[in-house]
Amino acid sequence: MVKVGGDVLASPDQLRGLGDNLNDLLAAGRQCVVMHGAGPQLAELQSLYGVPENKVAGRRITGPQELRMVKQALCGEANVDLVSALRATGVAAFGCHGASGGLIKAVRRPPRQMAPDSDPIDFGLVGDVVDVNTALLHGLLELRQVPVIASLGISHAAEVFNINADTTAIAVAQALHAECLIMTTAVGGIFRDLSKPDSRIAKLNSADAKLLIAEGVIKGGMVAKVEEAFNALQGGVGMVAITDALPGRFISAIGETGDSGTLLVRH
Repeated sequence: MVKVGGDVLASPDQLRGLGDNLNDLLAAGRQCVVMHGAGPQLAELQSLYGVPENKVAGRRITGPQELRMVKQALCGEANVDLVSALRATGVAAFGCHGASGGLIKAVRRPPRQMAPDSDPIDFGLVGDVVDVNTALLHGLLELRQVPVIASLGISHAAEVFNINADTTAIAVAQALHAECLIMTTAVGGIFRDLSKPDSRIAKLNSADAKLLIAEGVIKGGMVAKVEEAFNALQGGVGMVAITDALPGRFISAIGETGDSGTLLVRH
């Protein structure tokens, strides 16, 4: 399972490398499913329309207007561009989204308290994953296709929701009993100091991650990414790596040498 960050989609070098990395995994006999978001693309679209971003703890609040733009950025731009870029490298990419064939079933997220002594936050048209159509995914994989999924969800009443791509990638990885989840970001991993490449943390356990979050070393959108990654490990995913998508990174990040990215471990 590979989750592609929106910053990777926005980088031509990262996007070209992504195809090479997927080909490496496929050549090694692995099946691949790709999940992606469209954060930068959505931010650009909102800026164009003069709609401010509204986030709490790195998580997006989505009203009807925002959901319309999510669909445009996610499915109308990011998914098409990603599929075409992957197919240009020989990857048999099959573009779809979570509402396709009821692929990602979701329910509307109830108001959630995000900090002690704070009022619950209503995230609007944001969904939480409750089921994954694994039969559909296995069917595509048997046809030697690489599903490339845009992170939308659909309810049993056919209501469409914006869903977090990291959270959804983890739900899909758990449903498929994935051997590995690779979460890509142009940052390339977790660093004690982003300005110092040699401060990369090659391996990180849950206890140390909590300390780094408390110290402010892990911050911003990376906090939610790391927390979700450890949820994946607790849910049965074999390993989780955070890395960029430059050529050769995926095999390196999940290998024993730890030459790139950050490998997350339970203990």
